[in-house]
Amino acid sequence: MRHWHLAALALALCAALPAAAVVAPRATLKAFASEREFDDLLARWRESARALQERRRAESATGALSSMAPAVPAAAAKAAEAVAGATAADSITNVQTAGVDEGGIVKRAGDHLVILRRGRLFTVRVGGDELRPIAMADAYAPGSDPRGAWYDEMLIHERTVVVIGYSYARGGTEIGLFELGRDGSLAWRATHHLRSHDYYSSRNYASRLIGSKLVFYTPMQINPWALEPAQFMPQWRRWNAATSGDWQRILPATRIYRTDDEIDPMAGGAALHTVTECDLARPADMRCESSAVLGPPGRVFYVSAGSVYVWTTEWQRRSPWGRPAPEAMARSAVFRLPLDGGAPSALKTTGSPIDQLSFLEDDDGYLNVLLRAGARGEGMWNAERGRGDLALLRVPLSEFDDGHRAASRGAYQPLPGPAAGALQNRFVGDWLLYGAPGQRQAYAVRPAGRGEAQSLTLAHGVERIEAMGRDAVLVGNAGSDLHFTSVRLSSRQAELAGGFVQPDAAQGETRTHGFFYRATSRDEGLLGLPIVGQRRGGSAAYRGESAAVMFLRSQSLALQPVGELRARGGANQNDQCQASCVDWYGNARPIFLGERVIALMGYELVEGRLGRSWPGSERIDEVRRVNFAPQPVAAWGRD
Repeated sequence: MRHWHLAALALALCAALPAAAVVAPRATLKAFASEREFDDLLARWRESARALQERRRAESATGALSSMAPAVPAAAAKAAEAVAGATAADSITNVQTAGVDEGGIVKRAGDHLVILRRGRLFTVRVGGDELRPIAMADAYAPGSDPRGAWYDEMLIHERTVVVIGYSYARGGTEIGLFELGRDGSLAWRATHHLRSHDYYSSRNYASRLIGSKLVFYTPMQINPWALEPAQFMPQWRRWNAATSGDWQRILPATRIYRTDDEIDPMAGGAALHTVTECDLARPADMRCESSAVLGPPGRVFYVSAGSVYVWTTEWQRRSPWGRPAPEAMARSAVFRLPLDGGAPSALKTTGSPIDQLSFLEDDDGYLNVLLRAGARGEGMWNAERGRGDLALLRVPLSEFDDGHRAASRGAYQPLPGPAAGALQNRFVGDWLLYGAPGQRQAYAVRPAGRGEAQSLTLAHGVERIEAMGRDAVLVGNAGSDLHFTSVRLSSRQAELAGGFVQPDAAQGETRTHGFFYRATSRDEGLLGLPIVGQRRGGSAAYRGESAAVMFLRSQSLALQPVGELRARGGANQNDQCQASCVDWYGNARPIFLGERVIALMGYELVEGRLGRSWPGSERIDEVRRVNFAPQPVAAWGRD
C-alpha cells in the first residue's frame, strides 16, 4: 500500500516504540505500474457504468424497471449537502498501543494541558502545582470560514499542536498547526487541506502520532458515475486566504495497491483506502504523502507498534467459517503496512472486525482479530450495528503476501456470543474479552492457547472493556445502576474478581479516551470514568456537560469508590461557538499528573486530593477548580 519513505520513520521509532515482531511476508503487493494502467481501469469502469445505464433506461422504457438514480456514497452525499447549505512520558490518553498516540481532546505538553473543545484550543498551566488558564485560540486558520467544519482530534509533537478536523464545506480533512509557547501561548502557524471523504467513526480515531510522524486514515469513496480522478484522488494544499486553488495530487498510481480480486464499483462499491503520513520534524515545511489500497468500501483502520492495517470488506451470501447462516457474509482482505519501511502485503479473509479494538499484533508474530460474519466496518455508526456469528482469526504475519493467498479455514476459531447488535471487545495482554450491552454475559479467550472461550456471568451488560494493568474491568448498566466488574487474567483462566455498583448512573463518555487507569503498584491503582445521571446516558451525553468524574481504587482487583469530582457549570453556557458545536468526541476526562488527580468536564477543570477520612477508608476532596470558557483573559482563574 505504500512506500512512504518510511526508512526515516523506522529510525525515529526505535526509541519511541516497544519491540515489535519483525516478520518478512512471503511476497508483497503490486501497485499500478503507471498512470496509464490506472486510467485504463477507469475507462473500463466508465464503459461498464454506461452499459448499465443504457440497460436501465431500456428496461424502464418497457416498464420492467423503474428509473433508478445512481447511488452516491453516504459521505459524498453529506459533503454535497453541506456545500449546498454552506510525548509518551506525559501521556494522559488511554491508548490502544503503547507508543502510538491517538488524536484526542486533551493532551499534556510539559507544564501545560492543551484542550480542544467546540472549535477552540485552550491552554492551562499545571506546572509548579498550578491550575491556571493561559491562552485561547480558534482551532482553524485566521480568516477562514469554520462553518460546516468539525475539529475533533488533537496531537502534540514537541511544541507543535496539531488539530485534525473535517470540513463538509471544503470537502476534506483539515490539519491545523499551532505553535505552543513555553509560557502556554498559542500561535497559528499553518493549515493544510487534504481533499478526502468523511473519516468519522463513532469509536475509532483518524489520527496517530508515532515519533514525529503523523499518520491518519481517510477513505475515498469511488462513485462509478463520476470517475474523474479529481473526484476521489487525495489532493493537498496549504491554506491561503487569497485562493481556493493550488491543489496538488499526492497519490500517484504507483502507490495505489490492490489484490488480484476484481473490484466492481457498480455492484458492491469501491474506495481508495488512503493512509497519509506527514513529518512533523520540520513543521514550517511539512510534507505529506499518501498511499492507498483499492478495495470495497467497508473498512477498519488499526495501528500497532509495528504496522498499519487497513481491513476492507464487501458483501455476498456465504456460510461463515463452515457453518450455515442466512445473513450476508462479508468477504474481505486485510492489508499490512510495516512501519520498518518494508513493502506492504495482504491476506484474503472473510468477515469483518467490529472496530480497531478487535485487533492485536502480538509479540510472537501473529495477527489476532475478532470477526463478525455480518459486521459493516466502523465507518460513521456502523460499529454499533452488525449481525452474524463470531470467530477469532489468528494468522502468522509471515502468511501475508501479494494478496493472492487466503487465510486457511483452520485460522478461524468459531466463538460463542450474541448474533446481532452492538458488541464491545478489547485485547488485554494476551486475552481477548468481549460482550454486549444488552446481555449479562462476557467471554474471554486466549488466542495463543486456542482453547475454548470462557463464559463470565455478570450482573450487568457490557458497555466498556478496559485494561487495568495485566487485568481488566467491565463496565455496564443493569437497569438504572452502573456496574464495574474487575476480571483477573492469569495464564490459564479469566475469573471475576470484584465489583462496585453506582446507583442511578450511566457512562458520561462512550469513547475509549473517557477512561484512564493509573497503576500505583503492581496490584493497586486508581481509575476514573465520567458519569451522568441515568436519564442522561447514551446519545444524550453528547449534548451537554458531564455531571461528574468518578474515581475507584483497585486493590488486588477489589474495587472501592473514593469519590467524585463534580461539574458546576451549566449545559446552556453561551460560549459563542462558531464551529464544531457538538461534543462528538466527548467533553470529560479523568487526568492523572503524578500524584495529582484532575477532572476535565466541559469548560471546567476540577482538582482533587486523595486522603483518609477514617482508618482504612480513602476519599477524594476538591481542592480547587477553574473555568476556562471563552471570556476576557482577566477573568480567568477566578472561582
